[in-house]
Amino acid sequence: MESVRRVPWGDVVEVEEVPVPGPEATGKETSEEAPRVRRRGRTALLIATAAVLGLVGGTCAGYLIQADRDPTRLPSLSQPVVAQAKGAGPEPLSAAQDRRVKTDGDLRKLLIKRPKGAQDTEYAPGRDGWLTMAQYADQLKDPDQAFGQLVGAEFRRAAGVDWRVGSTYSVGIRLVQYRQQEKLSASEQAGNWNVDGTRSWPVPGTGDGMAYVTTKPDTKPGYLPVYSAQAHAWRGDIAMEVWIYDTKPISKAKIMDLAERQMERL
Repeated sequence: MESVRRVPWGDVVEVEEVPVPGPEATGKETSEEAPRVRRRGRTALLIATAAVLGLVGGTCAGYLIQADRDPTRLPSLSQPVVAQAKGAGPEPLSAAQDRRVKTDGDLRKLLIKRPKGAQDTEYAPGRDGWLTMAQYADQLKDPDQAFGQLVGAEFRRAAGVDWRVGSTYSVGIRLVQYRQQEKLSASEQAGNWNVDGTRSWPVPGTGDGMAYVTTKPDTKPGYLPVYSAQAHAWRGDIAMEVWIYDTKPISKAKIMDLAERQMERL
């Protein structure tokens, strides 16, 4: 047998062939017969057969026990007859108790009345106090975009009232009703207004209703400076908007008074 031994740095040293001792040198005789493999006994087969017989026997015994028992009676399908109540039914709720009666009626009747001495504004809201979806969207900053949003919000109808006191102070109120078959649009629309540059206060009794007053006037060349205030709240399927404009700063008390009185009527 020829062997090769490696040394450091990769050099190879050849070593002379060394004879391998055969059977004669060891003094042992090789056997040509393969070693015997012990076969599995019959013990495992007997155990498996006993388990199967036990399972079958237990199942048969269960069937025999169940067969000897009396059948269980099923409950009767008929139910006792409930006697119908006699007498007149309850009286329908009044408009003061059933809010749906009030909000499904004339929406204009829910608007607060104009104060005595107030005058009409230059542009009346809609026709006879009613605003179509296009008329309502036309009063917003971007009418085209607003119209598409109102369609998605399931706009139903809107009513409004405007008045003017003196030559600079004006008020506008809107009640916008939504169908709300897919989502709560009234609450979403009530909180979706630009209120940058304002001071804000919660409107009592409205949950998340808010009133806002601008801190700086809107100025344009050739026009008087205009201060504004707004309030937004909702109840049920109706969103409320209150707007005030004046050339003088608007107090918190004015916008809060109008918002609270309008929400009381809803």
